Amino acid sequence: MGELTNKTKGKVKQAVGGLTGDKALKREGEADERKGQVEGAVADLKHAVKGAVKDAKHALKEVAK
Repeated sequence: MGELTNKTKGKVKQAVGGLTGDKALKREGEADERKGQVEGAVADLKHAVKGAVKDAKHALKEVAK
């Protein structure tokens, strides 16, 4: 959930910074958006690892039969 929040917050800050000419706010928005992207990538990686572990456990049980 934080991933989406940071991405959205970042896009809003970038838009406001662009409209007002506030370069610092625009850069802050870019950083927030990148943070959300990283959080999303980490969540995807965690999900993939959990799936791989589950598959490995299942395979080991089948081999042990």
